[in-house]
Amino acid sequence: MSSSFVEIDWRGRRVRIEHAFIAPERKAAPLVVFLHEGLGSLAMWRDFPTAFCDAAGVRGLVYSRPGYGRSTPRAPEEAWDLDFMHRQAHEVLPALLTALDIDATHDKPWLFGHSDGASITLLYAAKLRESVAGAIVLAPHILVEDLSVASIAKAKTAYETTDLKQRLAKYHDDPDSAFYGWNRIWLHPPFRQWSIEQEIAAITCPLLAVQGLDDEYGTLEQIRGIARRVPQTELLELPDCGHSPHKDQPQAVIAAATRFIRSQVRS
Repeated sequence: MSSSFVEIDWRGRRVRIEHAFIAPERKAAPLVVFLHEGLGSLAMWRDFPTAFCDAAGVRGLVYSRPGYGRSTPRAPEEAWDLDFMHRQAHEVLPALLTALDIDATHDKPWLFGHSDGASITLLYAAKLRESVAGAIVLAPHILVEDLSVASIAKAKTAYETTDLKQRLAKYHDDPDSAFYGWNRIWLHPPFRQWSIEQEIAAITCPLLAVQGLDDEYGTLEQIRGIARRVPQTELLELPDCGHSPHKDQPQAVIAAATRFIRSQVRS
């Protein structure tokens, strides 16, 4: 995917957002917006968004959140707040859609989020209910578990003692911005109380929640907790699959998500 850039006003400054459209010529097809994980970016999705959009016959929008990819990096002294995912859902994504001349109340997007991006998807769908057609979430977080914190602590050790920083530098202009923005807030002791369990009960759109049985960043309570609070949720629990279902089981994810969108569009 070749990326472009657009600027938005966010938190009192102009922020550059890297983004790419997939199959914009499918003007009558649903629009799917892809929201990456906590260390992800536009490029780190690789070819999955294109493969999915082609299979489902939809349009796509992929972007890097501020601090990631080629978007404006996080300032070195900038520490993310406990509500950093709320800000992405309620401020950044709506501003991006507006900047790209997408009227989300008319051309309601589908959201396709992974990990932190899945949590941001849930928060958007819960608050901006008139501006979303449906949501697909892979390995979402609705609360902080011991397993998550332990794995994120291991990631910090890997970043500081292995070639992980060099590998991330292929995908981020400022790998420190991407890594420490994510890692420090997740390891910040007050963040252990973070939960969106009550908020997601407001979601009214169709919802597909996917998680691998071998997810090293969360237990199945994450998606089963969603289903208890959002009755229209469909669950997909994948064997031989870790925290990235779209990488570990791409065909299963593409098939399930394609069927899910088509079933809702027909109805």
